[in-house]
Amino acid sequence: MSMNSLFDKYANTLAHLPGSFAEHAGLPASLRMDAEGRYEVYYAPFDHVNTSARIVLVGITPGRTQALEAISVARRALLGGRSFTEAAEAAKKVASFAGPLRKNLIALLDSVGVSERLGLASTADLWTSHTHLVHFTSALRYPVMERGKGYGGAGLARSAFLKKQVERWFAPECRALSSALYVPLGTAAQAACEYLVQQGSLDAKQILGGLPHPSGANAERIAYFLGRKPRSLLSSKTRADLLDEGRTAALKVVEAWA
Repeated sequence: MSMNSLFDKYANTLAHLPGSFAEHAGLPASLRMDAEGRYEVYYAPFDHVNTSARIVLVGITPGRTQALEAISVARRALLGGRSFTEAAEAAKKVASFAGPLRKNLIALLDSVGVSERLGLASTADLWTSHTHLVHFTSALRYPVMERGKGYGGAGLARSAFLKKQVERWFAPECRALSSALYVPLGTAAQAACEYLVQQGSLDAKQILGGLPHPSGANAERIAYFLGRKPRSLLSSKTRADLLDEGRTAALKVVEAWA
Protein backbone atom coordinates (compact mmCIF):
# COMPACT_ATOMS: atom_id res chain seq x y z
CA MET A 1 0.00 0.00 0.00
CA SER A 2 1.25 3.50 -0.85
CA MET A 3 2.45 6.08 1.63
CA ASN A 4 -0.04 8.11 3.68
CA SER A 5 -2.97 5.95 2.55
CA LEU A 6 -6.46 5.59 3.99
CA PHE A 7 -7.38 2.69 1.71
CA ASP A 8 -7.00 0.04 4.43
CA LYS A 9 -9.32 2.03 6.70
CA TYR A 10 -12.08 2.37 4.11
CA ALA A 11 -11.69 -0.89 2.15
CA ASN A 12 -14.43 -2.69 4.07
CA THR A 13 -16.80 0.26 3.64
CA LEU A 14 -16.10 0.37 -0.09
CA ALA A 15 -16.69 -3.35 -0.52
CA HIS A 16 -20.04 -3.22 1.29
CA LEU A 17 -21.55 -0.21 -0.46
CA PRO A 18 -24.90 -1.09 -2.06
CA GLY A 19 -24.86 -1.55 -5.80
CA SER A 20 -27.07 1.51 -6.18
CA PHE A 21 -24.76 3.89 -4.29
CA ALA A 22 -24.04 6.02 -7.35
CA GLU A 23 -27.75 6.71 -7.97
CA HIS A 24 -28.03 9.06 -4.98
CA ALA A 25 -27.07 12.72 -4.95
CA GLY A 26 -23.65 13.63 -3.63
CA LEU A 27 -21.26 10.99 -2.34
CA PRO A 28 -21.96 8.12 0.11
CA ALA A 29 -22.40 9.43 3.66
CA SER A 30 -20.38 6.48 4.99
CA LEU A 31 -17.33 7.92 3.22
CA ARG A 32 -17.57 11.40 4.76
CA MET A 33 -14.19 12.12 6.36
CA ASP A 34 -14.34 15.68 7.63
CA ALA A 35 -16.31 18.92 7.40
CA GLU A 36 -16.14 22.55 8.37
CA GLY A 37 -18.59 25.29 7.46
CA ARG A 38 -19.46 25.07 3.78
CA TYR A 39 -16.93 22.32 3.04
CA GLU A 40 -17.15 18.53 3.30
CA VAL A 41 -14.39 16.04 2.49
CA TYR A 42 -15.18 12.50 1.36
CA TYR A 43 -13.00 9.48 0.96
CA ALA A 44 -12.45 8.12 -2.54
CA PRO A 45 -9.57 5.77 -3.44
CA PHE A 46 -7.04 8.25 -4.81
CA ASP A 47 -4.30 7.19 -2.37
CA HIS A 48 -1.83 5.46 -4.65
CA VAL A 49 1.37 7.46 -5.25
CA ASN A 50 3.72 6.60 -8.12
CA THR A 51 7.00 7.40 -6.39
CA SER A 52 9.04 6.74 -9.56
CA ALA A 53 7.26 9.51 -11.50
CA ARG A 54 9.21 12.30 -13.15
CA ILE A 55 6.18 14.47 -13.84
CA VAL A 56 3.16 15.18 -11.63
CA LEU A 57 -0.12 16.43 -13.11
CA VAL A 58 -2.09 18.30 -10.45
CA GLY A 59 -5.81 19.08 -10.50
CA ILE A 60 -7.61 20.90 -7.69
CA THR A 61 -9.82 18.05 -6.38
CA PRO A 62 -11.57 15.00 -7.84
CA GLY A 63 -15.10 15.74 -9.05
CA ARG A 64 -18.13 13.66 -8.12
CA THR A 65 -18.16 11.68 -11.39
CA GLN A 66 -14.47 10.86 -11.09
CA ALA A 67 -14.87 9.92 -7.42
CA LEU A 68 -17.83 7.62 -8.08
CA GLU A 69 -15.94 5.87 -10.86
CA ALA A 70 -12.92 5.33 -8.61
CA ILE A 71 -15.15 4.01 -5.84
CA SER A 72 -16.88 1.64 -8.29
CA VAL A 73 -13.55 0.33 -9.62
CA ALA A 74 -12.22 -0.27 -6.10
CA ARG A 75 -15.47 -1.93 -4.99
CA ARG A 76 -15.47 -4.33 -7.96
CA ALA A 77 -11.80 -5.15 -7.42
CA LEU A 78 -12.29 -5.91 -3.74
CA LEU A 79 -15.38 -8.02 -4.37
CA GLY A 80 -13.40 -9.85 -7.04
CA GLY A 81 -10.79 -10.87 -4.51
CA ARG A 82 -8.00 -8.54 -5.54
CA SER A 83 -5.57 -7.29 -2.90
CA PHE A 84 -5.85 -3.85 -1.32
CA THR A 85 -2.80 -2.69 -3.28
CA GLU A 86 -4.21 -3.94 -6.59
CA ALA A 87 -7.61 -2.38 -5.90
CA ALA A 88 -6.06 0.97 -4.95
CA GLU A 89 -3.89 1.08 -8.06
CA ALA A 90 -6.82 0.16 -10.31
CA ALA A 91 -8.99 2.89 -8.77
CA LYS A 92 -6.31 5.56 -9.12
CA LYS A 93 -6.08 4.99 -12.87
CA VAL A 94 -9.43 6.75 -13.37
CA ALA A 95 -7.74 9.96 -12.18
CA SER A 96 -5.85 10.27 -15.44
CA PHE A 97 -7.53 13.27 -17.08
CA ALA A 98 -9.56 11.88 -19.98
CA GLY A 99 -11.39 13.26 -23.02
CA PRO A 100 -10.70 16.62 -24.71
CA LEU A 101 -8.84 17.85 -21.62
CA ARG A 102 -6.20 15.15 -22.09
CA LYS A 103 -5.79 15.95 -25.79
CA ASN A 104 -5.26 19.64 -25.02
CA LEU A 105 -2.91 18.88 -22.14
CA ILE A 106 -0.74 16.67 -24.34
CA ALA A 107 -0.50 19.42 -26.97
CA LEU A 108 0.42 22.03 -24.36
CA LEU A 109 3.08 19.88 -22.71
CA ASP A 110 4.60 18.91 -26.05
CA SER A 111 4.66 22.55 -27.19
CA VAL A 112 6.95 23.60 -24.31
CA GLY A 113 9.32 20.66 -24.70
CA VAL A 114 8.24 18.30 -21.91
CA SER A 115 8.13 15.29 -24.22
CA GLU A 116 11.67 15.97 -25.40
CA ARG A 117 12.95 16.29 -21.81
CA LEU A 118 11.35 12.95 -20.96
CA GLY A 119 12.77 11.29 -24.06
CA LEU A 120 9.32 10.64 -25.52
CA ALA A 121 7.90 11.15 -29.00
CA SER A 122 4.91 12.79 -27.29
CA THR A 123 3.58 13.13 -23.75
CA ALA A 124 0.66 11.02 -25.02
CA ASP A 125 2.96 8.12 -24.09
CA LEU A 126 2.39 8.97 -20.42
CA TRP A 127 -1.07 7.39 -20.77
CA THR A 128 0.12 4.32 -22.68
CA SER A 129 3.67 2.94 -22.80
CA HIS A 130 5.28 5.18 -20.16
CA THR A 131 2.77 5.39 -17.32
CA HIS A 132 5.62 4.79 -14.86
CA LEU A 133 6.86 8.34 -15.54
CA VAL A 134 3.70 10.16 -14.43
CA HIS A 135 1.75 10.65 -11.22
CA PHE A 136 -1.83 11.96 -11.41
CA THR A 137 -3.02 13.76 -8.31
CA SER A 138 -5.00 16.66 -6.86
CA ALA A 139 -3.98 19.44 -4.49
CA LEU A 140 -6.99 18.35 -2.44
CA ARG A 141 -6.48 14.60 -2.74
CA TYR A 142 -9.91 13.56 -1.51
CA PRO A 143 -13.11 15.02 -3.04
CA VAL A 144 -14.18 18.32 -1.50
CA MET A 145 -17.80 19.39 -1.73
CA GLU A 146 -18.85 22.99 -1.19
CA ARG A 147 -22.45 23.35 -0.05
CA GLY A 148 -23.22 19.98 -1.61
CA LYS A 149 -21.57 20.70 -4.95
CA GLY A 150 -18.11 20.00 -6.31
CA TYR A 151 -15.50 22.48 -5.12
CA GLY A 152 -14.23 24.66 -7.95
CA GLY A 153 -11.13 26.16 -6.35
CA ALA A 154 -12.29 29.57 -5.11
CA GLY A 155 -11.22 30.70 -1.66
CA LEU A 156 -8.43 28.17 -1.08
CA ALA A 157 -5.98 30.80 0.16
CA ARG A 158 -8.52 32.08 2.71
CA SER A 159 -9.55 28.71 4.12
CA ALA A 160 -7.45 27.25 6.93
CA PHE A 161 -9.50 24.06 6.62
CA LEU A 162 -8.64 23.55 2.94
CA LYS A 163 -5.00 24.48 3.43
CA LYS A 164 -4.85 21.85 6.16
CA GLN A 165 -6.07 19.28 3.61
CA VAL A 166 -3.32 20.38 1.21
CA GLU A 167 -0.70 20.05 3.94
CA ARG A 168 -1.99 16.71 5.19
CA TRP A 169 -2.19 14.87 1.87
CA PHE A 170 -0.53 16.74 -1.02
CA ALA A 171 2.59 17.93 0.83
CA PRO A 172 3.86 14.38 1.59
CA GLU A 173 3.50 13.52 -2.10
CA CYS A 174 5.62 16.54 -2.99
CA ARG A 175 8.30 15.57 -0.52
CA ALA A 176 8.31 12.00 -1.86
CA LEU A 177 8.63 13.26 -5.45
CA SER A 178 11.25 15.89 -4.74
CA SER A 179 12.81 15.97 -8.22
CA ALA A 180 9.64 15.72 -10.32
CA LEU A 181 8.16 18.47 -12.47
CA TYR A 182 4.75 19.64 -11.23
CA VAL A 183 2.12 20.77 -13.72
CA PRO A 184 -0.81 22.49 -11.96
CA LEU A 185 -3.98 22.54 -14.03
CA GLY A 186 -5.59 25.90 -13.35
CA THR A 187 -5.01 28.83 -11.02
CA ALA A 188 -6.32 27.08 -7.88
CA ALA A 189 -3.98 24.10 -8.32
CA GLN A 190 -1.11 26.49 -8.99
CA ALA A 191 -1.98 28.46 -5.83
CA ALA A 192 -1.83 25.22 -3.85
CA CYS A 193 1.61 24.42 -5.29
CA GLU A 194 2.84 27.91 -4.49
CA TYR A 195 1.50 27.57 -0.95
CA LEU A 196 3.62 24.44 -0.49
CA VAL A 197 6.63 26.34 -1.78
CA GLN A 198 6.06 28.76 1.11
CA GLN A 199 5.76 25.78 3.47
CA GLY A 200 9.03 24.26 2.23
CA SER A 201 7.50 21.13 0.71
CA LEU A 202 8.09 22.10 -2.92
CA ASP A 203 10.71 24.05 -4.87
CA ALA A 204 9.41 26.87 -7.05
CA LYS A 205 11.71 25.66 -9.85
CA GLN A 206 9.68 22.43 -10.00
CA ILE A 207 6.41 24.18 -10.92
CA LEU A 208 5.51 24.40 -14.60
CA GLY A 209 3.06 27.28 -14.48
CA GLY A 210 1.98 29.55 -17.30
CA LEU A 211 0.01 26.99 -19.29
CA PRO A 212 -3.65 27.79 -20.01
CA HIS A 213 -6.05 25.35 -18.37
CA PRO A 214 -6.57 22.46 -20.84
CA SER A 215 -10.36 22.50 -20.50
CA GLY A 216 -12.30 22.49 -23.76
CA ALA A 217 -13.99 25.70 -22.57
CA ASN A 218 -10.60 27.41 -22.88
CA ALA A 219 -10.24 26.72 -26.59
CA GLU A 220 -9.21 30.19 -27.79
CA ARG A 221 -6.45 30.67 -25.20
CA ILE A 222 -5.12 27.18 -25.95
CA ALA A 223 -5.19 27.82 -29.70
CA TYR A 224 -3.21 31.04 -29.30
CA PHE A 225 -0.70 29.45 -26.92
CA LEU A 226 -0.12 26.65 -29.45
CA GLY A 227 0.25 29.08 -32.35
CA ARG A 228 -2.93 27.91 -34.04
CA LYS A 229 -4.70 31.26 -33.87
CA PRO A 230 -3.13 34.67 -34.58
CA ARG A 231 -3.31 37.52 -32.08
CA SER A 232 -5.31 39.62 -34.56
CA LEU A 233 -8.24 37.20 -34.43
CA LEU A 234 -8.45 36.91 -30.65
CA SER A 235 -11.51 38.12 -28.79
CA SER A 236 -11.15 41.04 -26.39
CA LYS A 237 -11.40 38.75 -23.34
CA THR A 238 -8.23 36.84 -24.25
CA ARG A 239 -5.05 38.44 -22.84
CA ALA A 240 -2.40 37.55 -25.38
CA ASP A 241 0.31 39.33 -23.38
CA LEU A 242 -0.29 37.10 -20.36
CA LEU A 243 -0.23 33.99 -22.52
CA ASP A 244 3.05 35.12 -24.09
CA GLU A 245 4.53 35.67 -20.63
CA GLY A 246 3.27 32.26 -19.53
CA ARG A 247 4.83 30.51 -22.50
CA THR A 248 8.18 32.21 -21.95
CA ALA A 249 8.15 31.24 -18.27
CA ALA A 250 7.13 27.65 -19.05
CA LEU A 251 9.92 27.22 -21.60
CA LYS A 252 12.46 28.42 -19.03
CA VAL A 253 11.21 25.99 -16.38
CA VAL A 254 11.37 23.03 -18.76
CA GLU A 255 14.80 24.03 -20.01
CA ALA A 256 16.15 24.18 -16.44
CA TRP A 257 14.47 20.95 -15.34
CA ALA A 258 17.01 18.19 -14.78
